[in-house]
Amino acid sequence: MTELTSASKRPRPEFRNINALSDLPTYRLPPAGWVSILHRISGAIMFILMPFIIWMFDTSVSSEISFAKFSSVFSVGVGVVPGWFFKLVALAILWAYLHHFIAGMRHLWMDINHAVSKEFGRSSAIVTLGLGTALTLVLGLKLFGAY
Repeated sequence: MTELTSASKRPRPEFRNINALSDLPTYRLPPAGWVSILHRISGAIMFILMPFIIWMFDTSVSSEISFAKFSSVFSVGVGVVPGWFFKLVALAILWAYLHHFIAGMRHLWMDINHAVSKEFGRSSAIVTLGLGTALTLVLGLKLFGAY
């Protein structure tokens, strides 16, 4: 009986409400938090840009003439929209796919191996962010004609 009464007399942790305007700008989100948020954003980007993805695929494989039109959109543009804008949209899709895929593989790895620890979460999140960024840069340089 004494253990129960001593356990109930321990001070309970205090929780405070946060002020979004003053607390959120100074809050440092851990890398795993960034990966989680970006995983959701990348999924939303892929969903929203799905009509553009379908158009790119359909136009690029239908015929030689449609492929020529497809290529001209990325080099010259359409109407008042310049070609570099379409390349930026394609780059956003590339980043979204790469980040979503790598973050998904990270989650699968953690689920399969029960690798849920603070250290592994941090290190795998840093690898996910770095690998997704590096692959996007390499493919972006190719998309914009650097090599």
